Amino acid sequence: MKSLVELIEWKRDSNRHSEDEIARIVQAFTSGEMPDYQMAAWLMAAFLRGLDADETVWLTRAMRDSGRVVDLSSVEAPVVDKHSTGGVGDKTTLVLAPLVASCGVAVAKMSGRGLGHTGGTLDKLESIPGFRVEMEVEQFVEQVRSVGIAVIAQSPEICPADKKMYALRDVTGTVPSVPLIVSSILSKKAAGGASAIVLDVKTGSGAFMKTEEEARTLAHELQRVGRALGLKVQCVVSDMDQPLGRAVGNALEVCEAIRTLHGDGPEDLTELCLQLGARMLRLAGVVDDDAAGLARVKQALSDGSALDTFLRWVTAQGGDSRVADDPDRLPRSEYSTVLAATEGGFVAGFDAEAVGRAAVALGAGRETKEQPVDRGAGIVLAVKRGDRVDRGDPVATLYASSVERLEAGLERLRDAVRLSAEPPAPAALFHEV
Repeated sequence: MKSLVELIEWKRDSNRHSEDEIARIVQAFTSGEMPDYQMAAWLMAAFLRGLDADETVWLTRAMRDSGRVVDLSSVEAPVVDKHSTGGVGDKTTLVLAPLVASCGVAVAKMSGRGLGHTGGTLDKLESIPGFRVEMEVEQFVEQVRSVGIAVIAQSPEICPADKKMYALRDVTGTVPSVPLIVSSILSKKAAGGASAIVLDVKTGSGAFMKTEEEARTLAHELQRVGRALGLKVQCVVSDMDQPLGRAVGNALEVCEAIRTLHGDGPEDLTELCLQLGARMLRLAGVVDDDAAGLARVKQALSDGSALDTFLRWVTAQGGDSRVADDPDRLPRSEYSTVLAATEGGFVAGFDAEAVGRAAVALGAGRETKEQPVDRGAGIVLAVKRGDRVDRGDPVATLYASSVERLEAGLERLRDAVRLSAEPPAPAALFHEV
């Protein structure tokens, strides 16, 4: 059996690992036998030399099995999960989870917090007064069984290898590797217990995958590895060249999600949630095709059952469900200002990452994991791509808890909106993979 040093050298020299060797590396690192500096060396070797199709599957499986795998067999309804690769204003889970659950398909999801320019579902949910995201695995399973929906923080029992490996990748320049990204995403999803997963791979200026080609490469690999693990997986590639919806920031996004559940949400957010929801119903086996799924989720949105499920979900996790009819119960930062257009024209597009960075500057996000977030801070866009503006028209309203933060956010947002003399060509919201 090769030593840990020999395993590092083996990959450094472009050799292929066996399944047992991959399992040995993951087990040794999770247990503490393999120190950070050795794992950092192996990660860089894997980053530079690559992992082949089998190695990626083996790594994902070993990471999944590094901790507890949730058993959802006691849930009578089919169980699905959804994952987004991250974007700006991406509040789809807040709408999509109750939408799908209201159609008789349980949603079991473990989510993360925001870091960098992208927001996190947990931060958004915690802006609802009283909402609890920390829960024991047994409570999680029981809520999925009784309410049909639960969204909680990642349990330390689940996929400990990924938590340690991601922290190391983040500081060693080994994040943008497709095999390592795939193993990180799917090991957590497979350990979370759902047997069917819809993956929303974002592309554009606000996404980690900047080009559609990169996004498609990742999507195809996610589908391949997921299916090799016995999961039903469907990927779509969706546009993140502008923020999704109009709100960017935790409570502001919750408010917009609630409006969407009332049937009054932004067109792009509503359409994406309906399309993803249709695919989740098909993967769960409750409809035969996407068209039938689309009809079901549209009905659930229009008849109020999705909103009712949202209220039951919020109540089950300790939140104040009165926010659905009284958004003033959500936090809102004290100071606000309006960014106005300095010239006339058409909104040609956004630097969506810059919009996300502006929201972080306002206090809505964090640059380090230890930073608190201002739940009431953020941005509400008055315009979207293709809209016509005249000089002096409002482009966005910014919210912050101090004048200094407001000015910092305003400075970053100014250059994030691009105007042109002619209207831009329409862009597709999402692409099938």
